[in-house]
Amino acid sequence: MGKEIIAIAEALSNERAIPRDKIFEALETALATATKKKYNVEILVRVQIDHKEGSYDTFRRWVVVDTDGPLEKPSQEISLAAASVDHPGIKEGDIVEEQIESVAFDRITIQTAKQVLSQKVKDAEREQVVSEQRDRVGHVITATVKKASRDYLVLDLGNNAEAVLKRDQLIGRETYGRGERIKVLLQAIKSEPNRGPQIICSRTAPEFLKELFKIEVPEIGEDVIEIMGVARDPGYRAKISVRSKDRRIDPRGACIGMRGARVNAVSAELNGEKVDVVLYDESLAQYVTNAMEPAVVSRIIINEEDHSISIAVAEENLALAIGSNGQNVRLASDLIGWKLKVMTEAELASSMEAEVGKVVSFFQDNLNVDEEFATALAEAGFTTLEEVAYVEPSELLDIDGMDEETAAELQKIAQSVVENMANDDAAKLAKLDGIDMDLAKKLVAHGIKTGEDLAEMAIDEITDIEGLDEKKAGEIIMSARNEYWFKDQQ
Repeated sequence: MGKEIIAIAEALSNERAIPRDKIFEALETALATATKKKYNVEILVRVQIDHKEGSYDTFRRWVVVDTDGPLEKPSQEISLAAASVDHPGIKEGDIVEEQIESVAFDRITIQTAKQVLSQKVKDAEREQVVSEQRDRVGHVITATVKKASRDYLVLDLGNNAEAVLKRDQLIGRETYGRGERIKVLLQAIKSEPNRGPQIICSRTAPEFLKELFKIEVPEIGEDVIEIMGVARDPGYRAKISVRSKDRRIDPRGACIGMRGARVNAVSAELNGEKVDVVLYDESLAQYVTNAMEPAVVSRIIINEEDHSISIAVAEENLALAIGSNGQNVRLASDLIGWKLKVMTEAELASSMEAEVGKVVSFFQDNLNVDEEFATALAEAGFTTLEEVAYVEPSELLDIDGMDEETAAELQKIAQSVVENMANDDAAKLAKLDGIDMDLAKKLVAHGIKTGEDLAEMAIDEITDIEGLDEKKAGEIIMSARNEYWFKDQQ
């Protein structure tokens, strides 16, 4: 029997030009499959063939599961307690094996081995073809449409490689027929259970626009000009921001080209998609101004707390700034990564007055000062009690009518109010299960002032607080969620 297995392995290896190790793997799989058929339930089997002698042993396997209850797959699993009797020190996830009688190596087993081997060969060939394309991921390639269906196109990349381009990754109402050439971004290679590795392409991804500019603008390929951001509404409009590493080169002009030749070439490939080339700037305010073109921005207010920017434009420029269906401001927002709010100059002034009014009232209520004094604080840029309490005294002295004695007294009052508020917040947090007053104060100091704040936290966001490990952090977060998220459902 052993000599027969060696002979078959040699024959198949020569016939298929496959290493003997792969042949033995296929034979082991075939023998394992034949063994499983002897049982009425699905079991785990391992077969080991001696590559020199051709003899083989068969083992039944169980996965160790740490459970006190019934096993989900009793034919394939064994409890940790039961496994520990014969295997001290064994852990969950380990494998327990027991040698069983091997099946005969007959004609059916050989046929099964050939089927398994045939599939392995196909998988290996597919993997080889796909692996040759891995270096092209993220780049633009030219392919030929091999097949067109309602949901996707199958593309021929050459060298027996095929890719998939879904219809929603086409621009607008593009149509391509069999045999036509098409430029696409080789976006990713994904493994699918039944199909194996699949090459995925796109024409709507922002990276496609970026790669097209690399092709059309040599300075980008030479790393003289850097692309800083891309935002697209595929088929309609896009914005791309650029900066130059060489002061002698105008990045915007280089990307537009003589008489718009370069940007027009990109636009033509994108089915007429209009592309705005934006000059990147280290100054956020100037970057926003550039990104909002062709609209002219008159004033910008940056709110770092909610990561938003209020933009004021002249009333006659409002429609241009917003764009058709909000397209201009939406693309500018995507490009910069901040939420942009566009309004007229009058609306911004009114909004600022309302915000200042809230701050003035807040200072009057908490600092025991009159409206004039509270207004002076607000106009000096103070918006919170913490800013007043812990700012350098010299900054307070810049306010008209402020002297050192008044500044010191004002900070003393502000610090007292801040401390009392922190204590109040901590007392409320301490009512949650698992949180004492000491931990509550640490949470407040960490910026978590309410139970709702705590409920929205992730474990890794609070484990740097002294006295909190992952387990404890998870417990108090769940306590807050049970109180504020799930209480009504219970």
